Amino acid sequence: MAKSLFDKIWETHVVTQRSDGRDILYMDRHVSHDLHAPRAFGRLGKAGRKVRRPDLTFAALDHSISSRRKVDGGPIDTMFTIGSREGAKKFGVRVFDLEDPEHGISHVVGPELGLILPGSTYACPDSHACTVGGLGAFAYGCGTSELEHVFATQALAIKKPKSLRINLYGTMAFGITAKDVVLKIIATCGVNIGRGYAIEYAGPIAEALSIEGRLTLCNMAIEMGARSGFVAPDEKTIKWLEGRAWAPTGDKWDAAVIHWRTLKSDEGAKFDKEVSVDCGGLEPQISWGIDPSQIIGISDIVPDPIDKDEKQKVAMERALQYMGLKPGMSLKGLPINQVFIGSCTNSRLPDLEAAAGILKGRKVAKGIKALVVPGSAATKRQAEAKGLDKIFIEAGFFWGEAGCSMCAGGIGDSVDAGDRSVSTTNRNFENRQGPAVRTHLVSPAMAAAAAVTGEITDVRELIAKGE
Repeated sequence: MAKSLFDKIWETHVVTQRSDGRDILYMDRHVSHDLHAPRAFGRLGKAGRKVRRPDLTFAALDHSISSRRKVDGGPIDTMFTIGSREGAKKFGVRVFDLEDPEHGISHVVGPELGLILPGSTYACPDSHACTVGGLGAFAYGCGTSELEHVFATQALAIKKPKSLRINLYGTMAFGITAKDVVLKIIATCGVNIGRGYAIEYAGPIAEALSIEGRLTLCNMAIEMGARSGFVAPDEKTIKWLEGRAWAPTGDKWDAAVIHWRTLKSDEGAKFDKEVSVDCGGLEPQISWGIDPSQIIGISDIVPDPIDKDEKQKVAMERALQYMGLKPGMSLKGLPINQVFIGSCTNSRLPDLEAAAGILKGRKVAKGIKALVVPGSAATKRQAEAKGLDKIFIEAGFFWGEAGCSMCAGGIGDSVDAGDRSVSTTNRNFENRQGPAVRTHLVSPAMAAAAAVTGEITDVRELIAKGE
């Protein structure tokens, strides 16, 4: 019987089934972060239990830390970092501490260290756990109570999601990135299409993306309501993983590669739902509203709610009011106040390289605050070895320390109230980056273009094809 990739992963990780219909699913790897780990560690200790597999469990410090911690003279630690560190020490868990050379955002560190492998299962107490599906893994964003269960049992009780395949076809035009593709998908399919599903991204566009691009694509599966999204592993995946710190070596590597090459949906595999999205002719995408489906191409105009149904009309009118926009407006030329490049969506080396390519030889526009934060200490070192930090700094960006930073208005990294922000993050919710902040989601190159012009700009106007 033909099986989907999702079925193959799920079936090889089911321990048993509960009487309520949920499966007990074994978790190959588990990475906690500082907002949830202290409470889960504390509850585990009160119950007199241990971490079942400390060798497969890791702790990242990313959400509650300041990207300016080495220059602002303020406190480096928070109650969350202290609690995570103490809990990890008590239970024998490896913590990627602030001075650790492998420190960084959980969803960035896991893949780049080879902790997450094709066909594996992964738990993390964060909705963007789905990011690591770019390597062909099934990732599950759990809550604090579930986090405690993973600590204690290395398993989770989960109702098996239905399967959704999103076929991406067409040819990506010059200047188009994975961020533009995923924003287009959400604009086309909506924020609820993935609710109750695990998403497999397939088709020539998914296959053509770099691994970093696939991680960006899968990062925003949660913005469609899905807890998990993934791309089938291929030779590109194998090459990317080879030699990474926690990847298998020797005979184990050879055996793993043989297995990974079987990890794809069989011809004729059945999905509960399939949709196709044409990415041909796609132009840079940008959000105009307050949810990730309120997206337009940079040449389009802000939509008019007048011909929508009542529910859509109310939502769009609210978004227009919050964002200070009117139907029929072009976003091009709209003045901005702040630019942020970073987050688990777009903070990897190719993201920084794309932005630096736009910034080289240019300056941030007068009055614009600009911040770039690498996703990990390793990424930061790699960028500095290439001289990218100098390009950012000379352009007028602040070069921050690794962490989540301004994604959700992190410590010391919020936008001033009422300002307009151009951001490479994944959510443009009301007040997400600070009170009354108006956030526009874009790719790293688009963010860089906005920084140097002081307004929303089509990045293609700053570069010539082939450069």
